[in-house]
Amino acid sequence: MRQYEAVIGLEIHAQLDTRTKIFCGCSTVFGAPPNSQVCPVCLGLPGALPVLNRQAVDHAIKAALALGCEVQPASVFARKNYFYPDLPKGYQISQYDLPLASHGSLTFGTSEGALTVGITRAHLEEDTAKLVHATGADGSKVSLVDFNRSGAPLMEIVTDPDVRTAEQARRYAEELQLLMRAIGASDADMERGQMRVEANVSLRPRGDEAFGTRVEIKNMNSFRSVERAIAHEIDRQAAALDAG
Repeated sequence: MRQYEAVIGLEIHAQLDTRTKIFCGCSTVFGAPPNSQVCPVCLGLPGALPVLNRQAVDHAIKAALALGCEVQPASVFARKNYFYPDLPKGYQISQYDLPLASHGSLTFGTSEGALTVGITRAHLEEDTAKLVHATGADGSKVSLVDFNRSGAPLMEIVTDPDVRTAEQARRYAEELQLLMRAIGASDADMERGQMRVEANVSLRPRGDEAFGTRVEIKNMNSFRSVERAIAHEIDRQAAALDAG
């Protein structure tokens, strides 16, 4: 087997600790009956206009400063267009060209010593609704949509491609959760979906500078699954590269 080096970048979505959603006055309380915390704005009904939640911005700035980021004097929201049952408007309000903050870092301990991971950007966006896959009364498979989560305030924190092992990725996520909780920006409870991890993984021959072809692993909701999924993907890619 050839010797490869993994190149890993992480995207973490943390739900900000606000009483109401990012663009409307609906509650963000967890565990309410399905579709009981909705309004024309978070349902994406025609003519409804968003109004930005100041507390969400304050929490995001606090987190950006804790990560040593440069908070920009101006940032812009954009439409991220895609079509999926959990996205009522057909687009997500997010930030792209001009994010809230950029160029930070987070230092944490690993089994190989301290590691500093760069933060490329940190921006605000709204969460999607939640799909619930169930069995109907007649035994058929059905998918239900709960819009209570639609419009919940998210902060997406994107790293530089500085992570090299599955353990480092897990430790980064653990440290980021501790930071978000310590400053009161997010409860970051993974069991409740308040923190979700996505990883971009590629391999390259050791000594090479060029990146390989990356694969994105989506919506991991436990530290154990982060480490196991990335380790599995590293092994899978190495076997594929060895096979040509």
